[in-house]
Amino acid sequence: MSRTDLKPYWNTNVARHPGILRAVPEGCSEALDVGCGDGLLARKLTGRAQRVTGIDSSAQMISRARELAAGHPELTFIEDDFRTSDLPAAGYDFICSVSTIHHMDFEAALTRMRELLRPGGTLVVVGLAREATPADWAARIATLPLVRITKVVRRASGPGGMPAADPYMSYGQVRGAARRLLPGVRYRWHVLRRYSLTWRKPAL
Repeated sequence: MSRTDLKPYWNTNVARHPGILRAVPEGCSEALDVGCGDGLLARKLTGRAQRVTGIDSSAQMISRARELAAGHPELTFIEDDFRTSDLPAAGYDFICSVSTIHHMDFEAALTRMRELLRPGGTLVVVGLAREATPADWAARIATLPLVRITKVVRRASGPGGMPAADPYMSYGQVRGAARRLLPGVRYRWHVLRRYSLTWRKPAL
């Protein structure tokens, strides 16, 4: 493995990593990264959780993640669709997913994450949505120069081979569905064209 393979990179997904890591509960034993890609976030999670599982349906991404995870015995990567994979129900203290859920049926994916989370556990979803209202478009237009400048200054890049898809739900639709499926969820809109959902599953 070359030095360039392990060189950190930045993009609008990586920009959300610090907030995700801050949300990991104390004493987290099992964490799950849904749509883990090349495993960058999963590797970071090893500093906050005893064991971390990354799952992705892309064979190329999982192969890359396993290669880069050499020396991390607490990391496991699974090539599969998390919606049908044999993952332990209520098996995780922390679940996160970054820019993955818009590739799936939103409600089915969010319901599955809810089922996989232990009582008292925390879920963080970072996603993309489409502009559908005048307020949405005003926010995008107002922040577009900042987004462009930030990407240039930070030299935004990422691993090749990452699947891409346009979001099919609006921000309002995401917010409404999330509040219905995850009572008490915290929804936030972020400048770099992302939203986040943070939810703590009620303890038994």
